[in-house]
Amino acid sequence: MSFFKNLKEGLFKSSKNLTEGIAGIFTKKKAGDDLLNDLEDLMIQSDFGVSIAEKIKKNIADKKYTEEELQKENFNKIFSKEIASILKPLEKELFNEHTGLKIILVCGVNGTGKTTTIGKICKLLNQKNKKVVVGAADTFRAAAIDQLKIWCDKTNTPIIQSEVGSDPASVAFKTVEYAKHNLLDFCIIDTAGRLHNKKNLMEEFAKIIRVIKKIDTDAPQESWIVLDATTGQNAINQIEEFKKFTDITGIIMTKLDGTAKGGVLVAIAERFNIPIVAIGVGEKEDDLNQFVAEEYSQALIQ
Repeated sequence: MSFFKNLKEGLFKSSKNLTEGIAGIFTKKKAGDDLLNDLEDLMIQSDFGVSIAEKIKKNIADKKYTEEELQKENFNKIFSKEIASILKPLEKELFNEHTGLKIILVCGVNGTGKTTTIGKICKLLNQKNKKVVVGAADTFRAAAIDQLKIWCDKTNTPIIQSEVGSDPASVAFKTVEYAKHNLLDFCIIDTAGRLHNKKNLMEEFAKIIRVIKKIDTDAPQESWIVLDATTGQNAINQIEEFKKFTDITGIIMTKLDGTAKGGVLVAIAERFNIPIVAIGVGEKEDDLNQFVAEEYSQALIQ
């Protein structure tokens, strides 16, 4: 099954919510401003956020479509194109060519699917013949280390780990050291996500970054945050918190199949202007893939 088919099925709840809402608007046989006002309300209800809802409404109004063009048969395509145009600049090439080692810190609140996502990314990279190592630096939870090891075993990816409660920065250092020594392409470091203890988390992040810079002064090349789509607007709060610890360079959105409010990804993209690395629509190994704006917008507005 192609990922686009997975995506369409995974976004079914969100798509059904939007397409039925749009159909309901047209049933009222309103035109012009009334139609766009109703569309704006629908987008806000679907977690697009007020700013994006206003922006898309204005874009459609400014293009001065004819009444014939704004018929129900055409409107989904118009709406889909507007979403794609907002998201397109934020596509991030996961497999872009680069020289030397790329070190990636992966952060996110516990429960977002962070560990599983790292395993799936390893599979995607391995399919592209990239050489990868993973560092289990979320040493606070035994389950995180065990789960990461299971995924690494599945994808034949080496993992650097230590005892529960050991120093995360030490694990990160050993992982980068291993990657450098073995001339690998990617070094992915899992980090803790316990936001309830912000002071400790900030100190951990600072120490990890300080320590790995001793091996690579440009490290980390990337810091990616994993977000759970089912948390809706709360995902925005999570980005704001983690931005206090590290510069976020990429977003991975998981569990889009579990929500009817897939518009939250559009809201996040517009608010933070952070590239979107990948999206996930299920628990299977192939249910995560690189983000493509047009595919996402087409699956969202089917």
